[in-house]
Amino acid sequence: MSEPSSAGGEAPPCQGPDPNPRPPHFRVPPGACDTHAHVIGTPDRYPFVANRSYTPPPATVESYLAMHRVLGIERGVLVQVSVHGTDNRLLVETLQRYPDRLRGVAVVGPEISEEELDRLDEAGVRGLRCNELFGGGTGLEALEPLAKRIARRNWHIQLLIDARRLPALSTRLMQLPVPFVIDHMGSNPTSGGLKEPGFLEMCRLLKDANCWIKISGANRSSCAPIPYRDTIPFAQALVAIRPERLVWGSDWPHVAVNGPMPNDGTLLDLLAEWVPDETIRNRILVDNPTTLYRF
Repeated sequence: MSEPSSAGGEAPPCQGPDPNPRPPHFRVPPGACDTHAHVIGTPDRYPFVANRSYTPPPATVESYLAMHRVLGIERGVLVQVSVHGTDNRLLVETLQRYPDRLRGVAVVGPEISEEELDRLDEAGVRGLRCNELFGGGTGLEALEPLAKRIARRNWHIQLLIDARRLPALSTRLMQLPVPFVIDHMGSNPTSGGLKEPGFLEMCRLLKDANCWIKISGANRSSCAPIPYRDTIPFAQALVAIRPERLVWGSDWPHVAVNGPMPNDGTLLDLLAEWVPDETIRNRILVDNPTTLYRF
């Protein structure tokens, strides 16, 4: 388990989300799902790990669902935030409050008991996250042990990695007994172009492996200002390969963002530029997450 810390520490503070989300400019379909967000507790009740990469303000489920009401989103997937390490208490408590509306992705170590996995499953957890980009997460050394533990549960492994690592990692991913989900289109900079080896490998995995990709986190790969239009060809390349394996996420509350904070309505409008075909876009927003997270 990650080492807890009460607060403070040396990890730099990060800003909170834009408190005034605006509605998107397109019709959001009924049942739309935001598949990537975090709730963050106060460190007096839910301690922060000492090896975290940033120190965020609280992010409550009430604020998250208020954002959803403005955007017209009806369902969400909460991913255990790295600053809480393997202490999934807040995640589980939040899922239990909204069992019809929310699902979760937890962070655990390979030593976790079957009883605890059962408890997470009952709460609505549908996957486990491995994190190579921020301190406080479970790393890729646990990839195979965790996949083996969850193979019978119809869960998946979620990967927060830089896609430039994929050429060296793809053989391991192809051999996993469970699906794997790549966060934020691989988080690699758009400056590398569509021919960058990591992006090409991600495209190959999407096509040939038991792979899903979150088309999300535009600000984490963009080299342009808001609204991050340099990400459009990358998202469209993924849509052209296998749209039935793509899901969208807001990435609220946008932890550790460098530069201006994007508005969530602006990010949802970017999805309409990534996926101008309404039928395909609705599949990404509704049908695909229904399958992956078993709503």
